[in-house]
Amino acid sequence: MHSFKAAVFSCSAPRISFTAASRSIIRPASVRVRSAHCNTTIKAAPTWRPSSALDEWVQREARPISLRQLTFFGRSLTESRLIDSANYCREELPIRISHRLRDIQTLPYVVVANSDIAHVLELYRTAFERFRRVPVVRTVEDNDSYCKVLQETLKEHATVIPKLAIGMLEATKFMNYQEIDKFMNTMLRSRISRRVIAEQHLALTETFNSPWHFPHQSLLDPNTETVGEIFLRCNAKEIVEGCGKTTSELVRRAYGINHPIPEIKIKGHLEATFPYILSHLEYIIGELLRNSIQAVIEQPRSKDETPPPIEVTICETPQQVMMRFSDQAGGIPTEILPNLWSFSNSRRAKRIENLNRVPKLLGTMHELQVPGKSTHEIHMENANKSKQTDFSNYPGSLSGLTSRPPDLRLGIGLPMSRVYAEYWAGSLELHSLEGFGTDVFLQISKLGNKNETLTTRASMDAV
Repeated sequence: MHSFKAAVFSCSAPRISFTAASRSIIRPASVRVRSAHCNTTIKAAPTWRPSSALDEWVQREARPISLRQLTFFGRSLTESRLIDSANYCREELPIRISHRLRDIQTLPYVVVANSDIAHVLELYRTAFERFRRVPVVRTVEDNDSYCKVLQETLKEHATVIPKLAIGMLEATKFMNYQEIDKFMNTMLRSRISRRVIAEQHLALTETFNSPWHFPHQSLLDPNTETVGEIFLRCNAKEIVEGCGKTTSELVRRAYGINHPIPEIKIKGHLEATFPYILSHLEYIIGELLRNSIQAVIEQPRSKDETPPPIEVTICETPQQVMMRFSDQAGGIPTEILPNLWSFSNSRRAKRIENLNRVPKLLGTMHELQVPGKSTHEIHMENANKSKQTDFSNYPGSLSGLTSRPPDLRLGIGLPMSRVYAEYWAGSLELHSLEGFGTDVFLQISKLGNKNETLTTRASMDAV
């Protein structure tokens, strides 16, 4: 324990060395400690408790899944398949969250003692203890009880993203930005994976319990557009149009109803479709269009001058769909480019201030739009889709952000969009021509057969 005490008073101690006996879960305590060397205050010094259960679970490897595999469970949704899905969640969620608990444990002690990081750690500890104690699901009634646990945890974890972002911004005194970005990417990718698993199972459960579902139906209705949370035939053109309309309305409300908004022109393979989780795609495209629209209208021009359009080009190949978002907003200054994909290496004070105005954040299109129906809901109605679990009513849907002003910039939109894009083995790249404009390229797997991109246990620093 002496090494732990030393770490509190010395910011030069970069990491805590855990032995098998001392590896632990952390619970924040109401202790305030001032570091003599770093002139900073630790708001909540955590206490350390041994946890052999964590050591056991962290040794297990996560089993990656693909959109195609998730679709398989719902194509002919029987009681047996629903229970199989529940038990996959039951086994997989504690494994994935245990890995992230171990990642947090390997941070410098002074970082873990930060009140925001300690808050996240406590949420993860509680979720891990809750998930690992869930018994084997054997009946539909067991599954219904398990779904209540999932729903409760999803609600609780709505605060994770802003808390993590604020905590790691404050950690720039003790960690370099490369370490912070690596940690944030790993944490967010894992968070996406857990929510995908949980929300897909909740959606399948609601489908199974719905009055129009026939468990003995052997084939998927060819007119069905969704399986759980997966939209089987995402049309790139329609999604860009929907996100563009929503984002333009949001920006118009912020700048004034009569303010000229750039037209969004879509060209290329307008019939391209692919399977995807629609909320992921809406978030990425919504952020890209928001950035481009704001950049265009903030460029100086004469009062009556029409702003140049934003061009979206869609290209379809047998293996992938590419989308290029092109604006003429003057490009990005060279000195800013290296910071675009960083969670921590830019305007720290302003970002912390803005993030503090965002108590909860799920990372969905709901947080970018004006009140009313989401593009997801519009797609559901147009395709006469089945009833699904609606997570927009969760406390993290951020109705307060639906009309957030342009100056409420969180600094995590682009890096989070890249995490979402890379999660299903896609990519997001940006090319800027300073003085003219910017091109952003979004690449998506067309077949849905690529496994989710996860950080494996073997690559974890602590193991």
